[in-house]
Amino acid sequence: MAEPELNLTIEKLGECRLRSTMPDQRFVPDSQHVLYHSDLVTLRKYIDAGQEPPAFEVAGPRELIYFEPAGLRCGIVTCGGLCPGLNDVIRAIVLSLYHHYGVKDVLGFPYGYEGLVGKFGHTPVELNPDLVNQIHQTGGTFLGSSRGPQDIAEMVKTLERLNLSILFTIGGDGTLRGAHAIAEEIRRRGRKISVIGIPKTIDNDISFVQTSFGFETAVSEARRVTYAAHSEATGARNGIGLVKLMGRESGFIAAYAALADTQVNFCLIPETRFTLEGFLKALKARLERRAHAVIVVGEGAGQDLIGASLGRDASGNIRFGDIGTFLRDKIRDYFAYIGMEINLKYIDPSYTIRSMPANAQDSALCWLMGQAAVHAGMTGRTDMVVGTWEDTLTHVPITLAVSARKRIDPDGWLWNSVLASTGQRRQM
Repeated sequence: MAEPELNLTIEKLGECRLRSTMPDQRFVPDSQHVLYHSDLVTLRKYIDAGQEPPAFEVAGPRELIYFEPAGLRCGIVTCGGLCPGLNDVIRAIVLSLYHHYGVKDVLGFPYGYEGLVGKFGHTPVELNPDLVNQIHQTGGTFLGSSRGPQDIAEMVKTLERLNLSILFTIGGDGTLRGAHAIAEEIRRRGRKISVIGIPKTIDNDISFVQTSFGFETAVSEARRVTYAAHSEATGARNGIGLVKLMGRESGFIAAYAALADTQVNFCLIPETRFTLEGFLKALKARLERRAHAVIVVGEGAGQDLIGASLGRDASGNIRFGDIGTFLRDKIRDYFAYIGMEINLKYIDPSYTIRSMPANAQDSALCWLMGQAAVHAGMTGRTDMVVGTWEDTLTHVPITLAVSARKRIDPDGWLWNSVLASTGQRRQM
């Protein structure tokens, strides 16, 4: 096989010997999997080579569990930037632990991994169904969040001191790397503590996870903004609506926003390069032909044009230059230089979008992911993240989920669909 073998095996703390406390439930057998590859050509290559095709464990409740629910104590942290659905996931975990397994001792750690480090002085919140009952109706995170790494040994020491058996970490790439490091330290110490991740990335850029929560809400809210940009653009002669959307290294929000609102004429994403000269000439031709244009740009696009190095943030991510204001100024300068009057409106809704409550579809996904995380933790699985694949909830090793950033394939069906929708050239 040309492709390296994928190890999708999920680590377990030990054998499950206890019967589940969940009544009237269809349990998922450990043997149930969903194929990673769905195309017949690739599957035939595995079969012809006498190899087992890689497949994810299907998530869900098991008939036998590892932890005794009575006296069990669990913890939850939310880390990184805000994202629609964080409170939904917190609520789902608490309610599933309480109602499905009778676990009533759940601690919420304030401000992400800071809450596990004593020097910050954060007091854990005792979570219960009454406390989390309405939190899904608001955006943000009930527990607060923070960025940046913390001392792994100190965090594990806190887990030991508080006698936690399961830690649920809700966050993106950096959070999951931290969760993996915590799981490794727990393993080194010979402790039986499960670490379960729930992928939180509004950019939808976690590998081996088809859709992460918050993404659907982001695209839905982005479409409202592109509608407004189109109204502004068509309301003036040579009107231009320029919208900057989230997407540091992956342009999924921008791409799906362009497909959701086919009035978008240019979609610029981090995965494809463009030249300033080529883009401005294409924009000029569009205005001469139609007298208005709507542009959507992902925040990580065109960084080679900006050129400035801004260092890294607390999470270790490269600080990007502001492509939105850069394009705004370059567009104005260019049309002023050629003597062509334009009316440009620039919109950056990033913080508004990420602070919204989850929409119906995301809220349902959060609920299912939160429950799946609880089921995985109760069976002693660890160092894994709950994922989605082929519309099925799955278990994914954290090491695979953080192995690379999921990005749009410039030659794939998604980008080709965007080009067909906008009418822009592949190379500008």
